[in-house]
Amino acid sequence: MNAFGDNFEQSEVDPAAEFLAREQNALAGLEDEIPPVSGAATSATNGSVNGDPVPKAEDDNDDFAGFTVPKQVTEEPEKIRKWREDQKARLEEKDREEERKKDELREQARKELEDWYKHHEETISKTKAANRNAEKQFVAETDEIEPGTEWERIAKLCDFNPKTNKSSKDISRMRSIILQLKQNPLQATKKV
Repeated sequence: MNAFGDNFEQSEVDPAAEFLAREQNALAGLEDEIPPVSGAATSATNGSVNGDPVPKAEDDNDDFAGFTVPKQVTEEPEKIRKWREDQKARLEEKDREEERKKDELREQARKELEDWYKHHEETISKTKAANRNAEKQFVAETDEIEPGTEWERIAKLCDFNPKTNKSSKDISRMRSIILQLKQNPLQATKKV
């Protein structure tokens, strides 16, 4: 296979070590170009290095000593400022309107609740009165029991209106039996 130029034999060279060696050779000459800065030279010349004025680090805490960064303009254009003010006024008006509507709804709900309670109390009092009257009538009729009128009394207690309700059971057979017994009561037989 060597005839084709394909040499797949692996060499024993570490690629990372080879890269580091190349970088060290390329950067080796840079150390000679940059002069070392010592703290004694800076303080002896009163803020200058090699005769060049350098601002003191105490005066300017910026990393870019000697350079001034222009401040950005933070003023808004007139149209945007006017829009913000108008928007703020609209939002405040909407907030006031919302609070007013909330108060109206609360008042309306309070009135409806009071009306409901009043209606509920009236309904309960009417139901209580009707139940008392029905109880008095029932007790009065119970005292007047006559033999042979049992089925008539039962027929009075039963509802014979043929209202068909899908949720209720079919009671037509019971209704017909009670009506038959009311019309033709059974004769009581005495057992001796």
